Amino acid sequence: MADYALLKKQLLALAENESNFIPLLSNASALLFAGLEDLNWAGFYLMNKGSLLLGPFQGKVACIRIPLGKGVCGTAALRDETIVVANVHEFPGHIACDGASNAEIVIPMHHNGKVAGVLDIDSPSLSRFTEEDKAGLEEFVRALESVISYE
Repeated sequence: MADYALLKKQLLALAENESNFIPLLSNASALLFAGLEDLNWAGFYLMNKGSLLLGPFQGKVACIRIPLGKGVCGTAALRDETIVVANVHEFPGHIACDGASNAEIVIPMHHNGKVAGVLDIDSPSLSRFTEEDKAGLEEFVRALESVISYE
């Protein structure tokens, strides 16, 4: 079981001396990839020119740009809501960046009241993400939003 309180504490400690989005998102993805079990991808997509652009991540190579409303990431960003998918192969319009991914959770991130990007986490196991994961990751993203700088 993941220790989301510890992950959040580590994230905030990393942000004490640097809040720039590039190193902070890089370290956040590394924290999650190392701190959560049974993942094959953890990272961020950032809003850019009306779509989601690949940001810092840990895992295999990934899709570079995702249109809003497409796949789990684009749908979560468009709806501005967390989406938990037990089996991505059953998700309408799923984008298979890595065929080994079977479950996914995507949490929107905000800046100045607008969706600035998403945290995307994939697992090779079906039904990997629980309500506890959803709550813990949403809190992790809220902490990230409170310290990150996009300038």
